[in-house]
Amino acid sequence: MKEQQHNGQTQTSFLIFSGSMRDSSLNTKLAKLAAEVVRKKGGIVDFASMDLFDCPSFNQDLEVDDYHPEGAEEFKKRILANDAFIIASPEYNGSMPGNLKNIIDWVSRFRPQPFHQHHALLMSASPSMAGGNRGLWALRVPLEHLGTRVYPDMFSLATAHEAFDDGGNLKDETLAKRFEGNLVAFMNQVEASKHYPCIKKAWVEFLGEKPAKETERVE
Repeated sequence: MKEQQHNGQTQTSFLIFSGSMRDSSLNTKLAKLAAEVVRKKGGIVDFASMDLFDCPSFNQDLEVDDYHPEGAEEFKKRILANDAFIIASPEYNGSMPGNLKNIIDWVSRFRPQPFHQHHALLMSASPSMAGGNRGLWALRVPLEHLGTRVYPDMFSLATAHEAFDDGGNLKDETLAKRFEGNLVAFMNQVEASKHYPCIKKAWVEFLGEKPAKETERVE
């Protein structure tokens, strides 16, 4: 991916995709809307379809001669080619989609491990009143375990089947502003991490004691 300059700095790039393979998915609508906002605010968008990352069920016996499925290879490539990724994920039975977890499991087998220290924003759209939020909490667990810097403010769109207008925008103006504000705040964090790196190693001393390796907080 070619990097572009914006106001004298290299623009930040974002892999954006929906966790659903359904053609008329509400989460794909949300992902496309997120891509529009990111472009409008000066980010570079790498929009992907979930079927590009699809993998067979994870089986460690398949890992012969450093084998990885094509979908895992593609996902790894796209993660590393961008500064951050945004997932709009549906909620299946109170959790994340099984195929998304399966893809994460496959990609986690690469060395070096691609998710580590990459920024991520999670969002969801659901006809339910909870907006798929429980699924996002489940999705945070493996990503954070793998060292992904998951943005604290997730976005869940409730009653999503009634939320979009014919142009794919959010009907409710207040909700649309909140959605855009959430994305802009995430973009600012990614930009700050890329262009203004702070101290790489920090710790808190308590009662004059130096931290042990096991408790040291390392960025």
